[in-house]
Order: sequence, then C-alpha cells, then structure tokens
Amino acid sequence: MRDSLFNDQRDATVLIARLLLTILFVMSGWGKVTHFAATVAYMGSQGAPLPSAAAAVAVCMELVVSIALLVGLFTRPLSLLFALFVAGTAVIGHHYWTMTDPERSANMIQFYKNMSILGGFLLLSVTGPGKYSLDRKWDRTHITLRSECA
Repeated sequence: MRDSLFNDQRDATVLIARLLLTILFVMSGWGKVTHFAATVAYMGSQGAPLPSAAAAVAVCMELVVSIALLVGLFTRPLSLLFALFVAGTAVIGHHYWTMTDPERSANMIQFYKNMSILGGFLLLSVTGPGKYSLDRKWDRTHITLRSECA
C-alpha cells in the first residue's frame, strides 16, 4: 500500500527533483556568466589551476548542463558527470580539513551539502528523467522512426 501511494506520482516527483537539484546551479552559473571576470579572480584566489578554464568549466556545468538536466536531456550520463563535478567542487572548494574555525565550520557544511547533492545526482542517474523529459520524448520519437523503418 505505501508504495502505491508514490507510484502514481513518480514522474511528477522526478520532475520536481530535477528542478530542485538544478535550480541552485542554474542561478549560480548565471551569476558566473554575468560576472565572469570576478569568477576568474575568485578561482585564482582559491588556487584553481588555470582559473579562466576552471571558470569556463564551472559556467558550462552549472548553466548549460544544469539546464539540460532540468529539461531532462541526456539525463543519465549528465547526472553522473554532474556528480563528479560536485565531488570535485567539494574537495577543491570546501577543503574544511585544512581550515580553522569559523571558516572550517562553514566549509564543512558546504562540503557535506555537496555530498548530499552528489547523492541526488547519483540517484537521478539510476532513476532516469521520468516521463516529463526531452529524453522520454526523444525515445518515443526514436522508437516510432525505428518501427517505421523496419
């Protein structure tokens, strides 16, 4: 009985989950695009190698890939890619183990927040995009075209 309560709402729940997982990154990516020079300077101050390239990768992931995930495009592989990005961001940007309080406490929270988000992306890579996605629309179109060609 308890499982049947959620089965009817699975696709809507996956859509909401995609929205909630990506909205933070879309907003952050937009901020990085509109203040790119400041983003490069920040990356440099954090010791990121090739700050311009690092900023460009962050913009691509946070804006372009997030929007693709939001609309459910290439959901499974991009979710795995995003999980790796979030893990890297956590280790490079929130290395609380090298800090002292109060910076340590704030970065420890950010590190574990990233780990939680990473879990969400891993789960999305397993569950897939759900019915309300471009992946699903493309699959149906692809199946229809394949059937007609056979």
